[in-house]
Amino acid sequence: MIRQFLTAEWRDLAMLNFEIAPDVLRPLVPAGTELDAWQGTTCVSVVGFRFVSTRVLGVAVPRHVDFEEVNLRFYVRRRAADGWRRGVVFVRELVPRRLIAWVARLGYNEPYRVLPMRHVIDRRMNGTPVRLRYEWRRGRAWEWLALRVEGDAGLPGPESEAGFITEHYWGYTRQRDGGTVEYRVEHRPWRVWNATEPELRCDPAELYGAPFAEALRSRPRSAFVAEGSPVTVFGPRGLV
Repeated sequence: MIRQFLTAEWRDLAMLNFEIAPDVLRPLVPAGTELDAWQGTTCVSVVGFRFVSTRVLGVAVPRHVDFEEVNLRFYVRRRAADGWRRGVVFVRELVPRRLIAWVARLGYNEPYRVLPMRHVIDRRMNGTPVRLRYEWRRGRAWEWLALRVEGDAGLPGPESEAGFITEHYWGYTRQRDGGTVEYRVEHRPWRVWNATEPELRCDPAELYGAPFAEALRSRPRSAFVAEGSPVTVFGPRGLV
């Protein structure tokens, strides 16, 4: 039985989604998985969110309980005995604490980078987010993603774009020897708001690599905010 590795809450997920050519992603697809697309469109997402009440192996580490993360991810699937498993692959994950990155690299070989980070979330009186902004500093300059909430939140349908983007419960990571690890992420379905005024202010070629620059300099095809929930991340299991 695979044990729980991390428990936390993921909150206030700001998601900017971009169409990208499949050929950009194919060299990064972990062995044993294949690219997943929504209605024939291959996407990458830049996602900013808050880790809250984080525990690793049941332990809350001082100064590593509440923090931001911003990641660039794409979508894959794997045929398993229980059917298709839809998952994500991370291209880059930004966090503000070195220990977080070290543990993730050691346990999963995830592509973490440590940078100063901060966030601003404007809310209504009832706590509903109105505008979200996640920032990170490279050198002397702050960069960011930002958006504004529109309308009311609801559970997305399983065939909707918001459902495709938010409902992935597996992670896949290529290992140094060319193999792949799989891990499960458990959480309840999230309510989602549509978003307007999406903004990604950075140099994507420097941050993520030249192949991603064209897609990430274009206007996002969609933007969402997910409310988040408690999550459990399970330990990795080798596939190939």
